Amino acid sequence: MNYDRLKTFITVAEKNSFSEAAKRLFVTQPTITSHIKALEEELDTRLFERTTKKVEMTPSAKILLKYAREIVQMNEHAHKEITQLEREFYGDLGMGCSLTIGEYYLPAFLKRFKEAYPLIQIQVSIANSHSVVSQVKDQLIDVGLIETPIEDDQLRMEPFLQDELVLIAPPGYFMTDNKLSLKQIQQTPIIFREEGSGTRAVVNYYMEQAGLTEDDLHVVMELGSTEAIKAVVESGLGVSFISKNAIQKEKELGLLQAYRVSGLEMKRNFYITYREKHVLKSATELFLETLRSIAKEEVIID
Repeated sequence: MNYDRLKTFITVAEKNSFSEAAKRLFVTQPTITSHIKALEEELDTRLFERTTKKVEMTPSAKILLKYAREIVQMNEHAHKEITQLEREFYGDLGMGCSLTIGEYYLPAFLKRFKEAYPLIQIQVSIANSHSVVSQVKDQLIDVGLIETPIEDDQLRMEPFLQDELVLIAPPGYFMTDNKLSLKQIQQTPIIFREEGSGTRAVVNYYMEQAGLTEDDLHVVMELGSTEAIKAVVESGLGVSFISKNAIQKEKELGLLQAYRVSGLEMKRNFYITYREKHVLKSATELFLETLRSIAKEEVIID
């Protein structure tokens, strides 16, 4: 059986849609139809029942899906082993990063990785954690680095680095340099990250642990990036919670000050995520090995 036809078949089966399969594989819908028709003729069976509203697998398709996945995985394993034998590591890597990781941690990772494997081409998409997860599930990228764990049977989550969130404000915004109280936080204008942000999810989790919800806070603005939040906080319009490693330059320049809040020790893990039961490309595995090694050394943790 033709390998490309099997990959097309698997995608249609997973998406339950010829049009969605065409989008994922970057081909036309007639190409998808042609591949499926050729498989049906080769096997002398019908694989999908098609109506105007949906596509459903036949019993024959359910049997084929099991073996098709095994064939595709075996092909990818073989390709990976052959590539490793070549000694010259090359290939491409598509990855997604949540904003905090992409802006403040990824450059150090990429520098080390490119020094070791200069022939591997990397494409990086920066978005919030939920967007990165969607891209991984849709196979638009090979691996994602996100700020909060997301439960999904299709994904594997692996913690690789610990981070801490702190409250930031302009110097002198509060009358103390010590820890702030929860009551002070409730009375202070707060700038939040947008919905879907890993940082926001972590802040909400710890607030709930302390008996507070977003409704108990004076949220005055929501912004989609850490850099925008820092600029607004510097202007004195409110305070915010961000990674302590995101304000190193601002602290040195005296533009921002970090505070901790009594009863809130907001530590979190960053996570690697990729598709469950999916063979990772050699370039992806090499990057993850480098990432784990750097995280273990703690070379960029304050």
